[in-house]
Amino acid sequence: MISEKMKKSVSGSSVIRAMFEEGTKLSKIYGAENVFDFSIGNPNVEPPASIKKAIIDIVNEENPNKVHGYMNNSGYEDVREAIAQNINKKHGLDLTFKNIVMTVGAAGGLNVIFKTILNPEDEVITFSPFFGEYRGYVDNFGGKLVIVPTHMGTFEPDLAALEAAITPKTKAVIVNNPNNPTGVVYKEAVIKGIADLLTRKSEELGTCIYIVSDEPYRELVYDEHIKVPYMLKYYKNAFIGYSYSKSLSLPGERIGYIAFSNDMDDFEDVAQGLGIATRILGYVNAPSLMQRVIARCLDSEVDVSIYKKNRDLLYNHLTSIGFECAKPEGAFYLFVKALIPDDTAFAAAAKKYNLLVVPGSAFGCPGYFRLAYCTSFEKIEKSLAAFTKLAEEFKK
Repeated sequence: MISEKMKKSVSGSSVIRAMFEEGTKLSKIYGAENVFDFSIGNPNVEPPASIKKAIIDIVNEENPNKVHGYMNNSGYEDVREAIAQNINKKHGLDLTFKNIVMTVGAAGGLNVIFKTILNPEDEVITFSPFFGEYRGYVDNFGGKLVIVPTHMGTFEPDLAALEAAITPKTKAVIVNNPNNPTGVVYKEAVIKGIADLLTRKSEELGTCIYIVSDEPYRELVYDEHIKVPYMLKYYKNAFIGYSYSKSLSLPGERIGYIAFSNDMDDFEDVAQGLGIATRILGYVNAPSLMQRVIARCLDSEVDVSIYKKNRDLLYNHLTSIGFECAKPEGAFYLFVKALIPDDTAFAAAAKKYNLLVVPGSAFGCPGYFRLAYCTSFEKIEKSLAAFTKLAEEFKK
């Protein structure tokens, strides 16, 4: 008999994954070319050629025992140093390998952070809509997820609502920038406002409120004038949870890192805690080969213009047929207002047209649905007629 806690997790299993599996079933019935799966953020853009070359060169050139062996739980020091220097060059900081912990993707990184900082019943605040897996990540360590609304329409954080939600039990605030599921980029004024508020509240409460900045989409921004603020420059008690899953199209390789500032309270305890958490959670260390690959490809990029082209096609069509949606500035998602209040029923109706969308309630925001447009341009083109039929059904 599985545990009661796991029973609860099974019953609330990811809607996104369920829709993804539904797509596999429908593809067998109708043919993959006739099923329009917008459920999961699985990049369709190929990894840069430098990734393949690095893998081949490392396997051929480096000591196999080093490539495939154990290292410090926080990762290879030379890899961490390379990442630190790359961050310094981009953001004008002064990090070293001691500020970096290699992780099993951003998801693994967030779990390592929460394992390190959370006591049972501690509260972690997130802004709605939010990546639904945060519920499980916080619950893993006995924490409580507190959901704070954003300004509807723009989906930017409501600082007054954030302040009202802070209690003596508040341990952290999650900031996901660029945001999943909305594609909104929080600008400097917003980030500075959050940092200033948490600095003040930490002093008032005599505690340390961390920011956990979840940034797997940092490089997926569509316009040069839009800058994603780097959290370590604004708040000393911040963690960056980063992943190469989206920026280099490597979701299955599970490679990322945690970065944190030299000025963080109890720096040495935190650094040791992150490394030990990596081990006792069972990760032991991030994948060794991919650590070495990443160190050779820190300036590599995917072609973001492919996602932008997809966004423009889908956004322009949906808004032209009556849907409301904030235009994404980053990531590869559209968060669209459903044509009826019941987003779950709307998603079920969409399946009649072989459209797989994720209800907004999975992201703590009922009445909307998410589309992951990291699929082929041709597939999106073919789906437009199905979206039109769906819209017409609810306009009758």
